[in-house]
Amino acid sequence: MSRIPHKYAYSVDINSETAAAKVIRMVGKNKRVLEIGAGPGSMTKVLNIESHCQVTALEIDQEAIEHLTPFCDNVIRCDLNDPTWPTLLSADDKFDVIIAADVLEHLYDPWNTLRSLQKFLKTDGYVVISLPHAGHNAIIASLINGNFEYKDWGLLDKTHIRFFGIKNIQHLLTSTGLAIIEAEFVLFRPEETELADQWRKLSHPIKQSLIENRFGLVYQVVLKAQPALKNQKNVDLISLNPPTTLPVFRKGTLREHAIRMLRRFVVPWIPQRLRIPLHNLGAKLRMAQYRFL
Repeated sequence: MSRIPHKYAYSVDINSETAAAKVIRMVGKNKRVLEIGAGPGSMTKVLNIESHCQVTALEIDQEAIEHLTPFCDNVIRCDLNDPTWPTLLSADDKFDVIIAADVLEHLYDPWNTLRSLQKFLKTDGYVVISLPHAGHNAIIASLINGNFEYKDWGLLDKTHIRFFGIKNIQHLLTSTGLAIIEAEFVLFRPEETELADQWRKLSHPIKQSLIENRFGLVYQVVLKAQPALKNQKNVDLISLNPPTTLPVFRKGTLREHAIRMLRRFVVPWIPQRLRIPLHNLGAKLRMAQYRFL
């Protein structure tokens, strides 16, 4: 395994409010897990070592697989955009939990992927999903400014193919036969995101009106869902009421920002890049706490 950190590697504080931490807590302990699009194994490592889960991972990137393999029972290299990927798993292979964390937005047909995944769930199994929210006020600010520019990471990651609002996330699951049994939101002020510059360009009256956007601070949605049964309760996302304001300085965020920024961006890049534009560094610092999409 390479000693150089993978570019998409990050550390996970299981007690934090990041999407990765919420996903891991929803998965639980001592589970047999199928993790699709596992990347270099940042969550996989925690699932294996701290949660004592047995993980089978699906991943396309060979470099990521080298980092991922030590924490898995089995790793299968595959392209989830290839509709034949389910044939790489045994039809008899069943899992307690299937994870799709920040993956579905990268796929041409996430609907078919969710239908296919359910074939590999145990009778009482469930899926845990995290998705970016396209209705965040930072994206709305970008649209108001006439600027829908793709980025290297974040809500407008250039590799994102699908975008979902709250109602669309609900429909994604219900239309594929899944009932949401638990939901959590990852919340960030627009000023804390990679699109902070777009927010700053808005006039004060427009900012004030956007504060009324009930889901304007929702950066990611983390869900636990099961194949729907007759009369099964289904959490209605649109009926939930996340906070519309957050304190400027939240407990632990500055320290976590600094540590994650150093681990994710500075340390891996030192041997390769000695030039980091200050405006890019500032944006990365603001977002370094978050699970990159």
